[in-house]
Amino acid sequence: MRHALRSPRKTVEHRRARGLRTRTAILRRAVDLASAEGLEGLTVGRLADDLGMSKSGLFAHFGSKEELQLATVEMARQIFIDQITRPALSAAKGMPRLWSIIDRWLTYIERGIFKGGCFFTAASFEFDGRRGPVRDRIAEIMREWIGVLVRALEQAKKEGHIVPKIDVTHLAFEIQSIAIGGHWASQLLDDRESYARSRAVMLEKLRSVATPKCPSLSSPTISPCCPRIALEKGTTKF
Repeated sequence: MRHALRSPRKTVEHRRARGLRTRTAILRRAVDLASAEGLEGLTVGRLADDLGMSKSGLFAHFGSKEELQLATVEMARQIFIDQITRPALSAAKGMPRLWSIIDRWLTYIERGIFKGGCFFTAASFEFDGRRGPVRDRIAEIMREWIGVLVRALEQAKKEGHIVPKIDVTHLAFEIQSIAIGGHWASQLLDDRESYARSRAVMLEKLRSVATPKCPSLSSPTISPCCPRIALEKGTTKF
């Protein structure tokens, strides 16, 4: 009898879990499409056709185009956190953690996790001149990201790895600009060396502001499909 009383609740929980898995799968595909075709082109109808689902089935998860766009932005943010910022916390504080963030960031774009490259670079350019909830959320997330870089730089300064006179907000802006330039060259000019070049420029910049106390950094793990700038283990000083 007790088992019978629990069954309806378990059924509801099972349906909710299945619904969440379905929503997650839909949004992961939505991020991929939006990175290549733009958020504005992401509609319930376009996504339904791509997934082979009915529009009514998708409307059960997203009631409007704007709701779908916002949910897609949130999924892209979560993927970014899972791929970059959270794993980077395992690195030692200071320059090693800063470099882990930067290297993971470039690797994330380089490996083509999304069909159209960096989701937030594309979305930022697409919505920078618009107004509304989607643009506001993208801007908020990008401010959050710049904040991650600024805090990592501040920590590196606190650890004595960066010279005290450096303006960390200015340096974070430079790092962001270098990465965006690499993405632009890769996507528009089909420059296969753009990310390796971005790495080299960032390394040169960080070396120029480093102190003698700054530790050596190990070479990044090189993926066969992702050319990297060669860093000699144990000898690369910032």
